[in-house]
Amino acid sequence: MGEKLGILGPVGTHSEDAAKYLIEYLGDGRQCVCFGEIFDALRALEQGEVDAALVPVENSLEGSINITLDVLSGSDDLTVVRELIWPIHNFLMGNSPADKVKKIYSHAQPISQCRRYLREHYPKAAVFTTSSTSKAAQIAAEAAPEAGAAAICPERAGLINGLSVLAEEVQDNMNNSTRFFEIRRRDDSTTAAPPEICQKILVVCQIDGQKAGSLCEVLLEFSRRGINLTRIESRPARTRLGEYIFFFDLEIGANAENMRAAITAVRQKSIWLKEVGTFPVIVAADETR
Repeated sequence: MGEKLGILGPVGTHSEDAAKYLIEYLGDGRQCVCFGEIFDALRALEQGEVDAALVPVENSLEGSINITLDVLSGSDDLTVVRELIWPIHNFLMGNSPADKVKKIYSHAQPISQCRRYLREHYPKAAVFTTSSTSKAAQIAAEAAPEAGAAAICPERAGLINGLSVLAEEVQDNMNNSTRFFEIRRRDDSTTAAPPEICQKILVVCQIDGQKAGSLCEVLLEFSRRGINLTRIESRPARTRLGEYIFFFDLEIGANAENMRAAITAVRQKSIWLKEVGTFPVIVAADETR
């Protein structure tokens, strides 16, 4: 039996579309297993119910997916093995005419990505948050036509549930994409990608927030060695108010010694530090643009 890849479901979500692309790109024939929440997919991975999980970590319009970062920072058993950058296209879909829409359902991220569109076109519509875009499509499909229910979702999710397209590309910015991490268990023998194709290292650490300039000192360790940071993110350490965990995406360059030296220096300035993954980046082709 082939491997199982945990994703945010049900069928038709952006996560499933991204997973199907990745499986075809890699040609590995994995089976997608849908979960109701991102946390559930990651927990299933930790418990060995699936072999890997493909979960969103950041959207270009709305920022980080906090649950993914929190699970990665709190687990010693998981590692990032691959990043996929996936273009996002949001559709308004329903079973009643566009001018009769009274209720709109979607996941919190697409709702935020389409805030201006909703304000301009449906200022009086009630907007409801769902666990996924596919769940939103299911709810809209189950409503009576006179209820005026619609969903913001991928086109495929709407079609699967028998909905019609009411409006295309309703996101506020056409340059809308989501970064996904493929995550595996560290004890998985297939975890490591060949070093020659890896492009990033994800480092997570906690520094002393009570010490003035502590973050600056950490950043200088990367800067003075010519290490490019493609992303910095902070999350509460969940210990005391004002204490934070920092996530650093480091671009792998030609000088491996400088990278090692920088990480070692930052480790010495941190309360704790761990490398969450060294991985390649796949940018999905967007044939619609």
